[in-house]
Amino acid sequence: MSSTTSPSSSRSVSFAFALVGFAYVIAHVAAGAIAGAMKGAFHPLVIVAVADLGATIVVFAFSRAFDNSSFYDAYWSLAPVTIAWWLALLPGDSLTLRQWLVLGLVSLYGARLTFNWARGWTGLGHEDWRYVDLRKSSGKLYWVVSFFGLHFFPTVCVFLGVLPLHAVLIEARAGFSWLDIVAALVTLGAIVIEAVADEQLRNFRASKAKEICEVGLWSVSRHPNYFGEISFWFGLWLFGVAAGAPWWSASGVVAMIALFNFASIPLAEKRSLERRPGFAEHQRRVSKLIPWFRRSA
Repeated sequence: MSSTTSPSSSRSVSFAFALVGFAYVIAHVAAGAIAGAMKGAFHPLVIVAVADLGATIVVFAFSRAFDNSSFYDAYWSLAPVTIAWWLALLPGDSLTLRQWLVLGLVSLYGARLTFNWARGWTGLGHEDWRYVDLRKSSGKLYWVVSFFGLHFFPTVCVFLGVLPLHAVLIEARAGFSWLDIVAALVTLGAIVIEAVADEQLRNFRASKAKEICEVGLWSVSRHPNYFGEISFWFGLWLFGVAAGAPWWSASGVVAMIALFNFASIPLAEKRSLERRPGFAEHQRRVSKLIPWFRRSA
């Protein structure tokens, strides 16, 4: 018997998306007001940091009001797009080839990742399993932990990730070169890898064939989606290097590597070890992050 979605359920999901959309509009209005008030008096990256924090606080207010931290989920993919376009349009000059490339790739990344989130989110009755576990472990301190761990910390990581964009979109010290081509290939390749990995995982879950996903990219990496995500930020950093970005712009790549290797992956693998028989053997045979040849049984 095929499953159907009731009209009331559809309305509930539509309302949830409308609410999240409204939250993001308010967040962007707040960020725009902050940026407008600070424009000309502070460095562009300082403005981005403060405006981004303001928007994050607005999103957190909605998360708290509706008791669902998933309000923040899509902000990860949308914030880089807004920041990139704001930086690009700030000088008021015509855009270069490098700048168009970066803006196009960042926009593609944001649209693809947001779409992937949207088609998997079932409304305000759903919350990421990590948030659910965090509620249980933190108790009455959950919303303090949620703000710093699930809202503020990811915002900091994304802000660090976009640091190279200042050199690319405002103060490029070097012209277009072969390194820009490499950066474009890495960044586009990362988006494709993440998209393919997400699609393969989605199809695998729908098939319910096995407990452990070992199809396609998942047969040569335990977390190919995370590999794609890290590679995307590495690609942006390469664009920054090509444009003459300072050494500290690499802090974003370092932050992303640390985030996925010391937080996201350990949490996911701990859960899999508890729920999926044979996952320990899967860990032994398949590379953790970088796609590589499988070890023999």
